[in-house]
Amino acid sequence: MISYKPFWETLKRRNITTYTLINKHHISSATINRMKKGGGISTMKIDDFCRILDCRVEDIITYLPGNND
Repeated sequence: MISYKPFWETLKRRNITTYTLINKHHISSATINRMKKGGGISTMKIDDFCRILDCRVEDIITYLPGNND
């Protein structure tokens, strides 16, 4: 299972809100909502987040083994 926990921690460390992502960086609210619910996002979006937050992929997502249904 992919976890977005590192993403939320990175946002907090960078002092960036989802409002800023949506309104300044034009990330769709649907993408943010999918992430909040643990849904999938494209590698293109992961790339966008890495660019916006100036971070690495592991600062956005992590893989948790054994949690697949």
